[in-house]
Amino acid sequence: MRFLHFSDIHLEQGFKEVSSRKFFNKRFIGWMNLRLRRAKHYREAPAKVRALADLVEAEGIDVALCSGDYTALGTEPEIAYARKAIEPIREAATGFVTVPGNHDVYLPDALGVFENHFADVLATDLPELVRDEVWPQVRLFGDHVAVITVNSARPNPPIMRSSGRIPDAQMDGLKDALAHPKVAGRFVFVMTHYAPRLKSGRPDTPNHGLENADELLAICGSVERGAIVHGHVHKCYSVTVPETSMTLFGAGSTTQEGAEGLWVYDVSPDGAFARRGHWDGERYAIGDERVEL
Repeated sequence: MRFLHFSDIHLEQGFKEVSSRKFFNKRFIGWMNLRLRRAKHYREAPAKVRALADLVEAEGIDVALCSGDYTALGTEPEIAYARKAIEPIREAATGFVTVPGNHDVYLPDALGVFENHFADVLATDLPELVRDEVWPQVRLFGDHVAVITVNSARPNPPIMRSSGRIPDAQMDGLKDALAHPKVAGRFVFVMTHYAPRLKSGRPDTPNHGLENADELLAICGSVERGAIVHGHVHKCYSVTVPETSMTLFGAGSTTQEGAEGLWVYDVSPDGAFARRGHWDGERYAIGDERVEL
């Protein structure tokens, strides 16, 4: 089976439908940063998202994985727009699996909004393992692949903080999922938004990283064949760390001008490998170099 992994597409529509009261907080600082710095890097983001659907068809992708940050500031019009924008990808692929990013739950007023708009793609094949609202989710594909998602994104009202944490209940659910007889023996993708490790193999900073990254890696240490896939850090990379046999894959920001990244994973009962994708100015292309899994 073939899996596409993309992330951090950061779509926004100009916020004309958003009440000004929504900006009397950290969101105003984020809006200023967007207007003065970030927006210019995402002018072509809608077109690049449409191009992802073309890639799904051209490469014969079976399942699309998105590790969050669909929006810039987590307002409901942005989230509704993002859900509509990814529909061609969802239609082109057999399966679509996702988690929110910290920009999708930017402030407490965004809690629940992502789940409401993305409810049709937030599904699990093992509902008995749900421990925290709808998480973790387990999707089973064919006879040899499982995708387990845990939500590490949370609102961060303090201006200088954008860190994440996987709730303890979800960690317990992840342990149970990895030990479940319907998961055992499969190639396992564990997906969350935050990066357990940077490209250097080191943890991210306390204000930007995953607070319980060490615990996540320890839990995943029991997996014989698999990968941890994430977003948040706007660099596309893979890294192996001694804490787990699973390779970590960061898709970076798939739509950021000059830094576009994604991964395509081919998984068979006998082996698996990943190839990195890039934007060639008109479309996404997949490289020939393989990362064996």
